[in-house]
Amino acid sequence: MPLVEHTSLPAFERLRQRGEKVLSLDQAMVQDIRELHVGLLNMMPDAALVATEIQFMRLVGSCNQIAQFFVHPFTVEGLPRSEETQDYIDSYYKTFENIKKDGLDALIITGANVTNPSLDQEPFWEPLADVIGWAQGNVTSVLCSCLATHALVKQLYHIDREKRSSKLWGVFPHRVVSKEHPLLRDINTRFDVPHSRYNALHRAPLERAGLTILIESDVAGVHMAVGPDQYSLVYFQGHPEYDTVSLLKEYKREVDRYIDGEREDYPPSPENYFDDDAASIADQYREAVLSAMQDGEEAPAFPEPHIEHLLDNTWRDTAKSIFNNWLGLVYERADYERATLAE
Repeated sequence: MPLVEHTSLPAFERLRQRGEKVLSLDQAMVQDIRELHVGLLNMMPDAALVATEIQFMRLVGSCNQIAQFFVHPFTVEGLPRSEETQDYIDSYYKTFENIKKDGLDALIITGANVTNPSLDQEPFWEPLADVIGWAQGNVTSVLCSCLATHALVKQLYHIDREKRSSKLWGVFPHRVVSKEHPLLRDINTRFDVPHSRYNALHRAPLERAGLTILIESDVAGVHMAVGPDQYSLVYFQGHPEYDTVSLLKEYKREVDRYIDGEREDYPPSPENYFDDDAASIADQYREAVLSAMQDGEEAPAFPEPHIEHLLDNTWRDTAKSIFNNWLGLVYERADYERATLAE
């Protein structure tokens, strides 16, 4: 069932323009269908804030449960923001105080950029801990993405992530480990997931802490796990929410950083992402950039349009199925809790 446009958040209209079904509040009010309220704690940096917001809202809206989905974005203190982005947050996001007052059925927590050697040194560490402390007693299930997974595992189980020797960056094949788990009902047993990270959590310490591994990769390691109760905490290390072009835009940003002197090496392209034609275009552009810089000339424009139409998306259908299963379990549990309270 669809998302409900219950605020003036621009993401609703953008999703509608992309062909997603979005109900106006008036349309939703005439339908006698259960509401599910999903919080979106968006901790992404300014450049990715809105894109991440749309990506997760699209996955929620793709759910086929018989419910209307109200998504409530909010953020926490301790994240650097430009004046423009802060104005956007002030205009369209709820405060955590309002979130606590109104309540949620489920919560999604995005990743974030970090600048300190340890996650507990980040300014957002305590505000995030406050959200998790509240959510554990008031929200049916919490789903965490990438950095949020690393932060929660450290907060709850005292497991530190490990620095990789190089960035894990690209699209990698994965397999289902726990085939009977309800979150994996009717999904493909083999599929791809994008990753973009310098750090990793590994199977052994997670299992020692009582977590269950659901999906993993021979190359990328653990992707999806659940907490000891199998449901209330769901962890992703990868990025199933990514758009087809998300890694391309990251690649372009890294190339621009090299051109601007912000990194010493020309970035490698994301693994298993470009086909032969796209890789050839990227290689030709690299040679053009290096030649221009050597001659003291301006670098040519990045060939984003020429590469974009050559990209394949090999993860979205599986991501939709997992979100559908997750929200279905939230729906069932919320119904059970309401019935118990009514008795």
